[in-house]
Amino acid sequence: MPRYALKLEYDGAPFCGWQRQDGLLSIQSVLEDAAAHLNGGEPPLITAAGRTDAGVHAEAQVAHFDLPAGLPLERVREALNFHTRPHPLAITGAAMVDDAWSARFSAIGRAYRYRILNRPARPALDWGRVWHVKKRLDAAAMHEAAQGLLGQHDFSAYRAASCQAKSPLRTLDRLDVTRLGEEIEIIAEARSFLHHQVRNMVGTLVEVGYGRRPASWPRAVLLGADRAKAGQTAPPEGLVLTGVRYAEAPGWG
Repeated sequence: MPRYALKLEYDGAPFCGWQRQDGLLSIQSVLEDAAAHLNGGEPPLITAAGRTDAGVHAEAQVAHFDLPAGLPLERVREALNFHTRPHPLAITGAAMVDDAWSARFSAIGRAYRYRILNRPARPALDWGRVWHVKKRLDAAAMHEAAQGLLGQHDFSAYRAASCQAKSPLRTLDRLDVTRLGEEIEIIAEARSFLHHQVRNMVGTLVEVGYGRRPASWPRAVLLGADRAKAGQTAPPEGLVLTGVRYAEAPGWG
């Protein structure tokens, strides 16, 4: 059965998240209902590289699904874009992949960007795309603190209570904090993340940015493995899935 990979972008604001939930609007349900038009009216199962939460956005989410018959990539892409309207979701690429390939399990890296608008005035153009923090944050101190979280660790302190991962062990490859004028940008990269891991790390780093905690504190929290000791879970609207890496990238068409 032919397998298709999809690259897509979406505004997470109107969705309950990636995963299909009864009575709620999810990215998965919108995509699967659109794909039903290519599958004899039956919605196929669509699997994503990462199940983004409600309100989280994506610039380059990756997913896959199977169809009983091969179709031209352009037809698949354009049909899905037509039938997902008017939702803020677009398929930007499609590719044929091996039937053993998985958007989720074949991924070897995922990257997220978190944006903080750090100024007194609330956002207008970026409303729903940033976390608005009025008090000036020390981005250099946040970056210093972030480096203490790199490497392989038990990230229980930065894991949501609802996380279903079998192990809290993860290897954090990159966590950079940079000030860009009135904006603070946080880049996180790893093979995979725990539920809420990025948002919990951001919420903890912001405590350092405020000057309430020393740069050594986020690592001390990490080693303590107690979620109750960490900072708040940062709001979802500042988070964007920016990319998924594979050993052999699909040939997007």
